[in-house]
Amino acid sequence: MTAPADKKHTSWDRKAMLRFLRYTCVGGGTFLFDLAMLYLFTDGFGWSPVFAAGLAFFIAVSLNYYISRRLVFKGTTREFKQGYLGFLLIAGTGLAIVTGGMYIMVDIFKWQYIISRILVSFVTGMWNYLLNLYVNFKVAGKPLL
Repeated sequence: MTAPADKKHTSWDRKAMLRFLRYTCVGGGTFLFDLAMLYLFTDGFGWSPVFAAGLAFFIAVSLNYYISRRLVFKGTTREFKQGYLGFLLIAGTGLAIVTGGMYIMVDIFKWQYIISRILVSFVTGMWNYLLNLYVNFKVAGKPLL
């Protein structure tokens, strides 16, 4: 027989997993949007892949904030503008990771820009999730609504 504390811990684990699954789905969708914009900016407009990746990231992360606030971090008590500012500050470090990683992979190592952006996304995605979960929205351990 399990103790009540174990049941609460298991319940939190399921809620945390559900939140992460929601974040992954939202992030996956906005990342596909990010890649489409990267392709448009690079192949359509002829922009540098590093600049295009930065701009596409900023646009996609803004869309991600709006959707994540509604679907992923529903338990937050932060006002929309305050949360968006925190989200942008966190995304700013993600932007540095994206543009820095793209510069290294594309400009120095001459890797294909879409593959490079996909590789960089693993680091930025986890970075953004953890900081938003614990710092910006502060919903870790709170029940999902």
